[in-house]
Amino acid sequence: MEILVVGAGIGGLTLALSLERLGLACRVYEAAPEIRPLGVGINLLPHGTRELTELGLQERLARVAVETREVVFCNRFGQFIFREPRGRHAGYDWPQFSIHRGDLQAVLLEAARERGIEILPGMKCIAVRQDENEVEIRFDDGAWARGAAAIGCDGIHSAVRKILYPDEGPPAYQGIHMWRGVTRMKPWLTGASMVIGGWLEVGKMVAYPIRDDIDGKGTQLVNWVAEIQSPRNVVQDWNLAGRLEDFYPAFADWRFDWLDVAALVRGADMVLEYPMVDRDPLPAWSRGRVTLLGDAAHPMVPRGSNGAGQAILDARALARCLGREEDVAGALREYERIRLKAAYDVVLMNRADPPDAILREVHRRTGDRPFARIEDVISNEELVALSENYKRVAGFERESLARRESFL
Repeated sequence: MEILVVGAGIGGLTLALSLERLGLACRVYEAAPEIRPLGVGINLLPHGTRELTELGLQERLARVAVETREVVFCNRFGQFIFREPRGRHAGYDWPQFSIHRGDLQAVLLEAARERGIEILPGMKCIAVRQDENEVEIRFDDGAWARGAAAIGCDGIHSAVRKILYPDEGPPAYQGIHMWRGVTRMKPWLTGASMVIGGWLEVGKMVAYPIRDDIDGKGTQLVNWVAEIQSPRNVVQDWNLAGRLEDFYPAFADWRFDWLDVAALVRGADMVLEYPMVDRDPLPAWSRGRVTLLGDAAHPMVPRGSNGAGQAILDARALARCLGREEDVAGALREYERIRLKAAYDVVLMNRADPPDAILREVHRRTGDRPFARIEDVISNEELVALSENYKRVAGFERESLARRESFL
């Protein structure tokens, strides 16, 4: 009997591909009437690219992504605080990719269709019911689907989660608002650097290239995220159009020797806005033959480049459990045992001490003023410790990741 996958995003498609590898039948139901490339840039850290490599997708990803060489932390005056190699440039067996979310979804979608996985758009889940033998999903057109299990991979506004937890309420706003965009520009620094600068009280900026040589003249498509502490809590819609005047003044004088941040923002092809939200941990994701995955299970504020990676890890762990355990409910419980605490540790770490805590410490210790020597502000040992601690919690510390056995 088929596994019913609700949602054709990153987590849902990775799950479907992983189930197909194990010979387990599945069908993917997507609420959107058409699956289109949405969003802007994301990062795939080595723990995520490891799993997609095992699905045979690394070469396809490399053709449409930028392989990240380093992450660079700086203050709002453009002074370097900390530089750290990433992915294979840091000795990992797998790369770190910066990629347009639509390009990643397209790679997954193409692979799923090549492998005969049925993906049905325009199927909005409105109800789930189950008994000892099967689960049924009802869609808004009146149709029903029957299967062995139903997996909610339908994002932060998950219909499946709302069915399991009808009284939960809206996502929790964390007091940080962000605007996102993509801009065409010439390469800077290594041409594959991820820059994180400033701090939330005065404005924080994240920027990295996600497509190379888009015009045959070396121009890149650069993703950027502007973040400001703000009571502004608009509707949580990844595709809500934003206005430059609502945030640009905080970055208008950010002109470094190596990057004109103000020009980067002004030159955007489009601007989207989104409040930084997550949800408090749930006691459980599963109920009988129904469970949650990715943002439907554990939405997290995007301060560690980990949302997509954690959804991919969920998908691989769940496929493993369904492939090894004949009792479906037992397989979902085992998946929860493997992934629930691990994912929620990242959710809570993203609230308290994500990688950009480096910027918080420097901002606090300097009083938002330029420094003469970073060594007089914070030691390299402290900087390394902040970075390595996050990697450990998020599951991509280099040596531990190399030692971990494959999910499948």
